[in-house]
Amino acid sequence: MLPLQDRARWAAAMVLSMLVLSAPAIWNHFPLLQYDTGGYLARWYEGTLVPSRAVVYGLILNIGAPLSFWPVVLVQSALTAWVVALMLRAHDLGEKPWLVLGVIAALSATTTLPWLTAILLTDIFCGLGVFALYLLLMRNGALSGRERAGLIVLTAVSAATHSATIAVLAVLLAAASLLWLFDRPRMPAANLRRGVIALMLGALMVFAADYAVAKRVAWTPGGFALSFGRMLQDGIVNKYLDAHCPDPALQLCAHKNELPRDADVWFWGSKLFDSLGRFAGLGKEMEKIAVASLVEYPALQIETAAVATAKQLVAVHTGEGVVHWIWHTYFIIHDFAPKLEPAMWAARQQRGEISFTAINALQYPLALLSMALLPVLLLMARTNRIPSDIAALAAWVGLTLLANAFVCGALSNPHDRYGARVVWLATFAVALAALRVYRQRTAVRGILPASP
Repeated sequence: MLPLQDRARWAAAMVLSMLVLSAPAIWNHFPLLQYDTGGYLARWYEGTLVPSRAVVYGLILNIGAPLSFWPVVLVQSALTAWVVALMLRAHDLGEKPWLVLGVIAALSATTTLPWLTAILLTDIFCGLGVFALYLLLMRNGALSGRERAGLIVLTAVSAATHSATIAVLAVLLAAASLLWLFDRPRMPAANLRRGVIALMLGALMVFAADYAVAKRVAWTPGGFALSFGRMLQDGIVNKYLDAHCPDPALQLCAHKNELPRDADVWFWGSKLFDSLGRFAGLGKEMEKIAVASLVEYPALQIETAAVATAKQLVAVHTGEGVVHWIWHTYFIIHDFAPKLEPAMWAARQQRGEISFTAINALQYPLALLSMALLPVLLLMARTNRIPSDIAALAAWVGLTLLANAFVCGALSNPHDRYGARVVWLATFAVALAALRVYRQRTAVRGILPASP
């Protein structure tokens, strides 16, 4: 156990880190909201399942609602500070509490990180889940038993908060399984087993929460219906309808010339989509068209999916959707949490006082630079200029970015918000590499002790 003075330093550093990560919400005088926030919050009250609105996160919001959602912001900030501290310690940089605070402050100034912890959205849990799984699989020896258990739970909760997140984590787990096949000393079966348990627990959370709300065993809907939106935007849906209409089994045949070429307009701003019953009325037909289009136009699907993935990879601007006209969320809070309305309407966001122009002038180029430096770190490791564990982290983050870009871009529709939720991991990896190189060089000069 640490001496009392050291424990006090760590406690102070963690509290200050949480305040830094909560700063946008504190400045706003209310947790930040987005159009999707209302969809999560409403799940418990409406007792229905809707596409991409995980019940697990909706229940988390409902628990924090009596205190104006501040417990949610604090938990998201505390988990982030904890994971950053574990990552630093797992890479031989965790003995100084003020270094944790300094890294979090630097990330908060140069990346989208605090805008993820201060908003009522699932996005922060994608990055946390990625790092939690990394620690369990790749740096397990640096963890205590309680930390392993905590990270398994965090990975499971993260997976349960969004289908795109569990898909990204599944890709990473599959890559770890391949590593186990070819290099078992680097990927012990026990570590891999913990990752499998975490994702299975996350899947069970989804089914249990959905049953608790909708009284049926089901996965959060979405899937091919959302992929339909990307295919619509890329012209594939119109190509399919032109080839198969008229067809009495397809409602959209009668409206094929009225379809917008923008997925967001179709799902969230189309009177035609509303009149045809939205997801409940068109879900099966959209799935049918999406699946059939995969079979009939494989080359076109590969080409458009590759383009969408590339677009998503560089779509990493901070703040998408943090606007003041999120009427769906306003109506949900009005209907189900009306006591929060005065505080919500008094917030800076609802007065239109938030702008990301200056923030993105700094953060967007840094995000692109961080991503570009990841392969550089891998090359440096081959010449022993950086430690091998940093190279493993760079590879893990690089795979995360690619998996996220494919899942969110090709299987759904490219958005800056989807890229921003994970790009801060690249900046963290680059910063950690710089710290390790600095430590090695100062150790050579006799200023600091060398890493074990």
